[in-house]
Amino acid sequence: MKTAIVHDWLVSVAGGEKVLKLMHDLYPSKIYTLLKNPKFLKNSFFEDKKIETSFIQKLPFSKNLYQKYLMFFPFAIEQFDLSEYDVILSSSHCVAKGVLTRFDQLHICYCHTPMRYAWDLYFQYLHESNLKKGIKAKIAQMILHYLRMWDVTSASRVDEFIANSKFIAQRIKKLYNKEAKVIYPPVDVNFFEPCYKKDGYYFTASRLVPYKKIDLIVEAFSKMPDKKLVVIGDGPDMKKIKAKAFRFKNIEVLGYQKDEVLKKYMKEAKAFVFAAIEDFGILPIEAMASATPVIALSRGGTKETVIDNKTGILFNEQNIESVIDAVKRFEKTEFDLNFIRKHAEKFSNERFKEEFDEYVKGKIKEHNF
Repeated sequence: MKTAIVHDWLVSVAGGEKVLKLMHDLYPSKIYTLLKNPKFLKNSFFEDKKIETSFIQKLPFSKNLYQKYLMFFPFAIEQFDLSEYDVILSSSHCVAKGVLTRFDQLHICYCHTPMRYAWDLYFQYLHESNLKKGIKAKIAQMILHYLRMWDVTSASRVDEFIANSKFIAQRIKKLYNKEAKVIYPPVDVNFFEPCYKKDGYYFTASRLVPYKKIDLIVEAFSKMPDKKLVVIGDGPDMKKIKAKAFRFKNIEVLGYQKDEVLKKYMKEAKAFVFAAIEDFGILPIEAMASATPVIALSRGGTKETVIDNKTGILFNEQNIESVIDAVKRFEKTEFDLNFIRKHAEKFSNERFKEEFDEYVKGKIKEHNF
């Protein structure tokens, strides 16, 4: 039995690449991807792996501005010839699931999410990109319309879907009308050491982009001057968030920090604050692995991973008042930090590999390979 792995792109290390690594550990295979960044691959797990890229790799400035070629992604992913393989494993949040396969090949897709910017973040994407009026806006809208049609059509090429949360399984059902097995993604809980003596600050970390709602958390703490907030992360919203935090002595924005620094702040914080609607949300699990309670929005993946009043506090609305109220409730609640750590261990790398391998082997047997 020959296997191939398909991944959208290899230009950074994020949650999707951690899933990809463990998929490759279980099923060592050639990786097909739209493009790769050699700078990222150097000294990484993927440096010596067999990787085939698409024609996107050769387009001008593609390694850094690959999003500009979004309209070509469906065509590019369809050019990979996978006819020599028996089983195709795709790791997809964009177009990887759309590779062309024969009727007698088994295609299992680990879906991180259907294309968010083409579906539920469509209007937010247009607004933030200033693409609501004019010829550029119409072109962008037509491209995204085409991507939605292609996205639904290409879903029929997948034999079996795996979703990274119940939240994403529901989206797969709505958009593609397909059932999905839920296997939570791997979290390196062993990297995050539990700490049972906490400091007096609240902590948040993320890529600083609008939907992560770090600005909302900063605004909420600006109205609680007696409570310290530490922010780690970088991104397009950095200037805006720094400007909001500048006037308040209780808010510290540290920008990008290495993993060891992130780990230190994570484990010593009294609580980790999280206000985004995430497909799964790895950072809250990393906080709980550090025995740090989580104050999080009760939507998306965090609703499934944070236990209200046991491993953290859940709030219902993305607004300042809800965050402030959640902090107040947190300070009135006692937490068993050892229980929080043990809960996080349920999302380990080892657990993912065991569940993924069992599922794939079961489907291979079911499809008579």
